[in-house]
Amino acid sequence: MKNKPSLYTCLSPALLNLYEVSSSIVVIIDALRATSTIAAALHNGAKSIIPVDSVAECIKLGKQMEVITAGERDGKIAEGLAYGNSPFTYPKEFIKGKTLVLTTTNGTKLLHMALAKNAKAIITGSFPNLSAVCNYITEQKQNVILACAAWKDRVNLEDTLFAGAVINRVKDNFSINCDASKIAETLYNEAKDDLYEFMKNKDASHYHRLTNYGLEKDIRYCLTIDVDNVLPMYEEGRLIAK
Repeated sequence: MKNKPSLYTCLSPALLNLYEVSSSIVVIIDALRATSTIAAALHNGAKSIIPVDSVAECIKLGKQMEVITAGERDGKIAEGLAYGNSPFTYPKEFIKGKTLVLTTTNGTKLLHMALAKNAKAIITGSFPNLSAVCNYITEQKQNVILACAAWKDRVNLEDTLFAGAVINRVKDNFSINCDASKIAETLYNEAKDDLYEFMKNKDASHYHRLTNYGLEKDIRYCLTIDVDNVLPMYEEGRLIAK
C-alpha cells in the first residue's frame, strides 16, 4: 500500500513556521466565528468572500468595489465597518449573489500567513461544514495541516476541538505522528456529546468573551455540525464555494 499522506495539527498561528506548509493543504480553523460565518455566507449564496487582514484594507476595497464590508476586532464589529462576524448576519435574502469583504482578529490573518508560505491549497473549516472538509481532504490524498487560528496566538479550545472532530473522522486515511493531533482528538472525544456544554463547563475564554457580548446564539450555531455544508476554497484572492 502506498504511504499515506501526513496530517498535522498546528494549534496556533505562532507555530505555523514549524510545519511544511508548501507541501500541504491547509485547513484554516476559526470556529468562533470567522470560518463558521464564511461557511454560512457561502451556503446562503454569497458569490465570494474576500478575506483581508486589516480593517483599512476592508474599507478601501469597499470604496473601490460593489461589496459588503464586514469584520470584527476582539469580538465586536470593527470600527468603520457596517457588518460583523456573525453567521446570522448573512441570510440568503441579504447575501445571495453578493461579495463579502471580511476581516477578523485571527482567522483572516492566519489565512494570509498560509498564503505567504505557499500552501498547496487553502480551505476553511468549521463545525457547520465539517463533512465537506473531511470529504475533501480524504479525496485529495495530500498532506494536510489543520491550522487553528487560536486567539491572538494563544491556543483555544474551540479550534482545537474542531481539529479533533476532523481527525476523528479521517484518521484512517492519514499517517498522524503528531501530539497536537492526539491532544485535539482526545479533547474532542471528551466533548463530542455536547460541545456547547463542554465549552461552558470549561469556561473557555472565547465562550466567555462572546457570552459577555450576548452572543450565546452564535456560539451554539458555530458548534452545530453540517448546517452549512459547503467547501470554501481560496482561489485568486477570494473564497468560493466548491
